[in-house]
Amino acid sequence: MDTFTRNYSIALAVIVLGLLALWITASWNPRVGELNEVLESDPKLADYVYDFRVVDYADGVATISTPRSFDVPAMRFLEIVKPELAGKAQDDPAMVAAQQNLIEHQKRAQTLILGKPDVERVDWQLDVQWLAEHGVQAPAR
Repeated sequence: MDTFTRNYSIALAVIVLGLLALWITASWNPRVGELNEVLESDPKLADYVYDFRVVDYADGVATISTPRSFDVPAMRFLEIVKPELAGKAQDDPAMVAAQQNLIEHQKRAQTLILGKPDVERVDWQLDVQWLAEHGVQAPAR
């Protein structure tokens, strides 16, 4: 290998490693892991069909994943995790009970995270990866 090619390869490797280190440093947030431990250690949330996860934490705002939004209604999620609800009307007692159960678990996740002194607010982010894994295409935002 000639001198130019060797120096060029070394310089390119240094740049790539530098960018990789910068990306890892920017995306690493130990507080997210700590907040997720709070959710994982709760017995009620551990038994639920969906794992609520903190996906980001910055400046007192924790962002938690959710399987529902205005674009993907709760009914769609519930039909996936409880196939016996498929085709039922929104006001069917079983569907209403399942929606209420989802709401209670989502509120519990929010309450647990807001109970931490450094968390001032909770935002919700649609879990498009979970939905995609279950055959639901979430609208692009």
